[in-house]
Amino acid sequence: MLKLYDYWRSSAAYRVRIGLNLKGVDYESIPVNIMPGVDEQMREPYRSKNPQMRVPALETEQGIITQSLSILVYLDQKYPEPRLMPADPWLGAQVRSFATTIATDIHPLNNTSVLTRLKLEFGASEEHIGEWYRHWIKLGFNALEHQVAAHAETKYVFGDEPTLADVMLVPQMANARRFKTDLSPFPRLVAWDENARRHPAFIKAAPENQPDAVKA
Repeated sequence: MLKLYDYWRSSAAYRVRIGLNLKGVDYESIPVNIMPGVDEQMREPYRSKNPQMRVPALETEQGIITQSLSILVYLDQKYPEPRLMPADPWLGAQVRSFATTIATDIHPLNNTSVLTRLKLEFGASEEHIGEWYRHWIKLGFNALEHQVAAHAETKYVFGDEPTLADVMLVPQMANARRFKTDLSPFPRLVAWDENARRHPAFIKAAPENQPDAVKA
């Protein structure tokens, strides 16, 4: 069985949980507490498994895969149905463009390690950190909303079934809500997020439904 090194609130791990659930693949979730001050990802035995000291990581029979996008591509190739990335070259490129805007433009600037450094090394207040976070969310979401402005209305970002775009969008929307981002300028993103979060695979993957979730 696959082993997912996971953390309930990690949006990158959230993506992988959604992908595994959409594919109907059984896996064992192994929590790694990445909260500042706990930092299990920086200690053994996890550090030896993933020298990047981040979650998620997926342990397969062949070894460890790191980075959520690489894991999702692996899953799409290993378990071809349902497809996360369309076979059509043009549509596939549009899905990847949408997905990587989140993975490479928005998320890295709002990663826990970045926010912690802003606070500890540069004395940023919680208010300033929140403003930083919302700035990059709004900039990225604005680009995504405009990217799909000419598309016909669909249940999911690129059609009637979830793709990699939805897998990436939903965790980022959860982060945006957590940091109290005004989402009213992004009605299509909001609608897609709401539809996706009703899907059983997304419900099962939701942070609050994970065994290591901290209950309010």
